[in-house]
Amino acid sequence: MARKDELGRAGEERAAAYLRERGYEILARNWRCRQGEIDIVAARGSRIAAVEVKTRRSIAYGHPLAAIDDAKLSRMWNVALAWAAAHPEKARRGRVGVDAIAIIGADPRHGTLEHLEGLR
Repeated sequence: MARKDELGRAGEERAAAYLRERGYEILARNWRCRQGEIDIVAARGSRIAAVEVKTRRSIAYGHPLAAIDDAKLSRMWNVALAWAAAHPEKARRGRVGVDAIAIIGADPRHGTLEHLEGLR
């Protein structure tokens, strides 16, 4: 397995733990459909978040959230809607939105974490 895959997986684990600590229930991990993939689907209160996790060792090539441009955000939204359509019983819990979590650090368990809520 490539080191990049290991870094990404560790970042997703950290993001899921962060969300749980803040009262989110993890509904799905790495959910895939024709339109793409959602790293984490999490719910808190009446909100369901399709969460994109971006993990980088450093900002040498830019901030991780810079990778989420308008086209990526649109794809994320379409995948979130596909998840809601595929899981109507869970989607009824609340309003679906898109979040992003950036983790920067050679060891994602201890790196800097930034959570942007309500990108869409």
